[in-house]
Amino acid sequence: ATTAQAATTAQAATTAQAATTAQAVKTAQAAPSPEWKEPAHLDKQQEIVLPATANPSFGVAGGGVPHEAQTAESALGADGGAKKTAESQAAVVLQNPGEANAPVETEARVMPAAARLLEQNHLSANEIEASGPGGRLLKEDVARHVQAAESSGSRQETAPISNGQTTSPNPIASVSAPQSSTRNGVLPTSNAQSPVSEVRADEEAVPMSFLRRKVAERLVEAQQTAALLTTFNEIDMTNVMEMRKAHQDQFVKKHGVKLGFMSFFVKASVDALKQIPGVNAEVRGRDIIYKNHYDIGVAIGGGKGLVVPVLKNSERMSFSEIEKNIGDFAARAKDGKLLPDELMGGTFTITNGGIYGSLMSTPIVNAPQSGILGMHAIQERPIALNGQVVIRPMMYLALTYDHRVVDGREAVTFLVRIKECIENPSRMLMEV
Repeated sequence: ATTAQAATTAQAATTAQAATTAQAVKTAQAAPSPEWKEPAHLDKQQEIVLPATANPSFGVAGGGVPHEAQTAESALGADGGAKKTAESQAAVVLQNPGEANAPVETEARVMPAAARLLEQNHLSANEIEASGPGGRLLKEDVARHVQAAESSGSRQETAPISNGQTTSPNPIASVSAPQSSTRNGVLPTSNAQSPVSEVRADEEAVPMSFLRRKVAERLVEAQQTAALLTTFNEIDMTNVMEMRKAHQDQFVKKHGVKLGFMSFFVKASVDALKQIPGVNAEVRGRDIIYKNHYDIGVAIGGGKGLVVPVLKNSERMSFSEIEKNIGDFAARAKDGKLLPDELMGGTFTITNGGIYGSLMSTPIVNAPQSGILGMHAIQERPIALNGQVVIRPMMYLALTYDHRVVDGREAVTFLVRIKECIENPSRMLMEV
């Protein structure tokens, strides 16, 4: 009897437990899933954050029905287990039901300054490793990425696709990066270069140096903004060459430097600029600025390219001071040791292509200046002098000027004055 009673009790307990379990499962399945509502503080670009108390294995399938593997065990827990399961499910921030089966893509949190650099350099946040707190992408991260692309010699642009991977780089879009420092991580926009794929096997692509690019930018700027015109004349160099030959030994002995032709032309230019002040002026907005100081730039072919150091207040310099300064500029230009201040502030420029054998040229104004004097090679040519044909050492002179400031009459008068000073140097001393 006792055994039969125990069996009956166990059977009744088993039946009651099974009924309770079935009722709990049915209750949990019947519980409505929480309705999707996009939080106000989130936008579609931000990642979806799950509460720390939520069950990470909880999923959504078939419009919000929970996984059956979870419900059976959760329903058999402590008192109110089914209720706690429903509450924990409701605490989960659900994804959009329409995108339930799609993988969640997260993007780095981009700071405003970093976003501007990304736009300027045509980059994507997914390409750059974020180092800021909470995975934020900082301005320094973008600048570091751009500098790394420069040092590697090329920058490749890749396009992100939906599965979080990137497409293979397009070889046509790969361009060689300029070998120059960047400012705030921004690549210079004026340094467009040919794609590497266009370089033939028998060609070589060499990035332009910083100095070469700056010279090119200034020359193009001058041609695009100024109304440039060139006028020519020729000079008989006989008297200057005889004076130079007669006093060369004493000049070298006293000053330790040779007497060249450039000092004569600097002195003659200052004399002509005083008579024609428009050539020493510049345009600023709607004004013409006339300068009463004469800072003559002398073009020098350095080891890394053309440079134009400036002889500040050259009207106060003697012949020996001019020659010493030009010699010092030339020596330091070859070693790349000229200071930035020595290349700025010129009011007029002289260039001598004759040292390379140039017979005639049309020099380009060094903006914002309004004039540049071009010297050329000295050649013996027959000329008519006092009714006779004689052979004289002759040089062609060219003056390129900004027609916005200098009229044709003034330009020709300026060049004629230089011709007079060189052919008769005593006129510079007597100022006649």
